[in-house]
Amino acid sequence: MSPRSPRPSGVTIRDVAAAAEVSRSTVSRAFTRPQLLSPETVQHVRAVAARLGYVGNQAARALSTGRFGNIAVVVPDIANPFFPPLVRSLQLAAEAADLAVFLGDSDESAEREAKLIARLGPQVEGFVLASPRLSEDLIRDLAAHRPVVLVNRDLDGIPRVLIDSSGGMTEAVLLLRKLGHERLAYLAGPRDSWSDQQRRAVLTQTSEAAGLTVEVIEVGRPTYAAGRDSVAALVRSGATAAIAFDDVVSQGVLAGLEVRGLSVPGDFSLVGCDDTLAPLMTPALTSVSAGAATAGTAAAKLLVDLLESTGPATGPITISTHLVTRATTAAPPRNAP
Repeated sequence: MSPRSPRPSGVTIRDVAAAAEVSRSTVSRAFTRPQLLSPETVQHVRAVAARLGYVGNQAARALSTGRFGNIAVVVPDIANPFFPPLVRSLQLAAEAADLAVFLGDSDESAEREAKLIARLGPQVEGFVLASPRLSEDLIRDLAAHRPVVLVNRDLDGIPRVLIDSSGGMTEAVLLLRKLGHERLAYLAGPRDSWSDQQRRAVLTQTSEAAGLTVEVIEVGRPTYAAGRDSVAALVRSGATAAIAFDDVVSQGVLAGLEVRGLSVPGDFSLVGCDDTLAPLMTPALTSVSAGAATAGTAAAKLLVDLLESTGPATGPITISTHLVTRATTAAPPRNAP
């Protein structure tokens, strides 16, 4: 072996960090961003790494260990404003662990999601699947062979981060009842979405307990156009208030109601979910909080832990939600049916 050839090494960042009595991020920075550390710390970390046989260069480490320092996150629709904060926070947390992030957009297609995973697989060490559309069997098969973390998909035995909409949805129903609404509509999202399934169930149960009537209107893919086109069915339903699957659908509903000459909240009350566009709308939208950025950070940390250990799968991390009340909810009009 020539002097310039990388020496095979199974030593990890965790090993160097423990021996040097510093954090893993400090070890990473000693090799990738030494300007962020004191010269003494860089010298100390590199000396310990050399003693242990740690290969700091990423390309050399990949050749010697088969690990390229990449992970992948796959989302159903990167244009949906819920996902960019999640991806950004995940990337920041991954960088702290010296991991690069590849991004895949499945376009709400389980088939495309499977193809993306197959193509990214040889280049990455693990996956974060955000709101995956894949079947449970395919996800479990992937998790049996590669480290996998799920976001907003609840499968036992697989590390996962769940944004629990139940708190915010319950608050939304109770607010509308308090304002005097008796008939509500739910503008539903994709049926294979775990978030939609949870929101349907909570809305139905809470409304029934509160003595309210709910009509579910199938919107499908959550887009502005889908929300706008759902207004005809919304008006026919006789509801005086609606809760939409997300803020994007709500934005379309506001436009569709305006075309029909209906004002919000004077003639109709509206609640969104995810609180991504809500403060920017006119009027400002009442919406259930999201927690997307928090979920991204948590998912990255779960995957890093999974990559660095052989311990049992971690139970779910749950992020609670609450209702953010703004200007799109009020009492129903006096002439409401």
